[in-house]
Amino acid sequence: MSGLSNHPFVKMNGLGNEILVVDMRPDPRRISAADARAAAAAVAYDQLMAIYPPRSDGTDAFVRIFNNDGSEAGACGNGMRCVADILLSESGRAALAVETPAGVLACWPGEGRLTATVDMGIPRLRWDEIPLAAPAADTRAIDVQVEVAGWPALRSPSAVSMGNPHAVFFVDDLQAYDLGRLGPLVEHHPAFPEGVNVSLASVTGRDRLRVVTWERGAGLTRACGSAACAALVCAVRIGAAARAATVTLPGGDLGIVWRADDHVLMTGPVAYEFEGRFDHAADASGGGAR
Repeated sequence: MSGLSNHPFVKMNGLGNEILVVDMRPDPRRISAADARAAAAAVAYDQLMAIYPPRSDGTDAFVRIFNNDGSEAGACGNGMRCVADILLSESGRAALAVETPAGVLACWPGEGRLTATVDMGIPRLRWDEIPLAAPAADTRAIDVQVEVAGWPALRSPSAVSMGNPHAVFFVDDLQAYDLGRLGPLVEHHPAFPEGVNVSLASVTGRDRLRVVTWERGAGLTRACGSAACAALVCAVRIGAAARAATVTLPGGDLGIVWRADDHVLMTGPVAYEFEGRFDHAADASGGGAR
């Protein structure tokens, strides 16, 4: 039986990043890659956030994160805001600590209703932390190039990990590139042994960036919170932006701050769409939701 059979879910989104939240705390069954793929066939999502009981002292929950291809991710900023809103509303507390595969993240309410702030932690900048396949003396611009006939080549991205690996290409015109075709080439480039999230970023002011992202394991997305964080960090590292900026994604704006203590804070909205329940056949053979 699937770990999600007969299990309720909440469909949410963060700036159009489609998030499926399942609360596994009452019945912490294991979710497999096949379960996650079957869930995506039943209810389309970009990331599935599975909330489990805390496994470490001082934390309020443990969250596993699945992409819609069944692979697991270490971080998902928009998904964490959705989880944070659920847990903060449930507890009535002013702040929570949620453990993810990338580490423990602090979460607290934003200034407005249905907004949340997540401390995404400290960026990992060394080549072996991202990770890259080979040493790179300066991850602000690594030796990677991809090209599709008829479109400009993408060259020398900045690389960083925000709990998951990111390659950020700084370009003047986001529309000049076919990210739907270039994204998979970068995601699976041999320079990135664990794959990579691929973003195009345009700096339109010291405190404003525009970003589009191809997500590892999910594809083109209207918003990727960790990519927004990665883009700001990389822009600061090349001297193109201040440490606090509005990052505009196809789905809307996120406020990103890279604090003096090196922690990156992400603030933005969440939205509730609907609730449902997977049926008993929601396993590796298919199934649906109701």
